[in-house]
Amino acid sequence: MKWSDNTTLTIVIIGAINWLLVGIFRFDLVAFLFGNLSWLSRIIYTIVGLCGLYLISLYGRVSHEK
Repeated sequence: MKWSDNTTLTIVIIGAINWLLVGIFRFDLVAFLFGNLSWLSRIIYTIVGLCGLYLISLYGRVSHEK
């Protein structure tokens, strides 16, 4: 895997852990650290979302490696 794949995968995993905290404990770590929908937290949510969209391409690349 490329460096960008590893980086985006790490960011998406961190985002998934945040969603786990929201789902189980109703605790949004990003909002806690950076403010509820502040400009900084919105940037973080956007980066996580873009990384998730980028990783969709991973499906095609993994199937070609087999």
